[in-house]
Amino acid sequence: MPCKSCIINELEYEFKLEGTRNTAMREEVINHLKRRKIKLSASENALLVGESGVKELMDFFYHHMTPEEVTFRVDQQAWQALSAIDQYLNSDWVDNVIKDERVSCHFQPIVDRNEETYAYEILSRFLDENDQIIFPNELFDAAKKRGRLYALDRLCRMNAVKNSAAINKKVFINFIPTSIYSPEHCLATTVALAKKLGIEPHQFVFEVVESEQVEDLDHLKRILTYYKERGFEYALDDVGAGFNTIDSVAALKPHYIKLDMKYVQGVAADPLKQKTALAFLHKAIEVGATPLAEGVEERKDFEWLKQQGYQLFQGYLFGKPSPVPQ
Repeated sequence: MPCKSCIINELEYEFKLEGTRNTAMREEVINHLKRRKIKLSASENALLVGESGVKELMDFFYHHMTPEEVTFRVDQQAWQALSAIDQYLNSDWVDNVIKDERVSCHFQPIVDRNEETYAYEILSRFLDENDQIIFPNELFDAAKKRGRLYALDRLCRMNAVKNSAAINKKVFINFIPTSIYSPEHCLATTVALAKKLGIEPHQFVFEVVESEQVEDLDHLKRILTYYKERGFEYALDDVGAGFNTIDSVAALKPHYIKLDMKYVQGVAADPLKQKTALAFLHKAIEVGATPLAEGVEERKDFEWLKQQGYQLFQGYLFGKPSPVPQ
């Protein structure tokens, strides 16, 4: 049975009523919603209401109560002031993107030291209902607010696996670890799809994005162990001077580590970037991971990194993301 996070049901908003006036009006609010046949559930000082009834409830708050003493939350997130609710109500377009699966794949080559294609990173691209491009950051930010991050991440991951079937190369597929509450449940469908398509597990490299923001290393280890035990490989993205960062790499034992582009671009002429790039390289070698420099745009940076010992490279110098593997 699909878990709650997989299904795009109507979003529910929880409202907490505080202050003398709001508390006194609680029963009036409940009766008003019932008369309007708006589905709700109520506890001592909170109301749980479906999104379709929220706008009418907002009118009641602003005309009959003290809105400054009403807070809300979505999907058990932190309580927020009522004034912040519009950004949630105005981002309902995210649900349609996911339900309609308006996602496609672009492929960016990853090359070796001889500039031969070693793998492709599969990147998701999105369209709105008018076939206009939606920037990924905008979409993922809105999905996070609405509690749709897992559903969106799963859609991208499954679509990438499907599109990897025709590529006789390794493929790097992004995933967001904080969107996965249980690898045994959340990742089983990914594993099953790869098996159904007859793709060998070692062809996949699952790439941890938001590496610098990972706080629960034990949870991330569970996810990566799940993949590793099934024959898949994994990479850490955007590793640099932070990440908790270089020091945490040893604990995660990745197969690949990507040096953040901010330390790649201009590295040939910048001693500080060179220091970070070399420290990163030595740590990768120490833990047995393949070092990969991303965001390479200038040949002089490529030549410098190659001379130091970097093995893999990605960036516009070798190819931009394209709907067809180049």
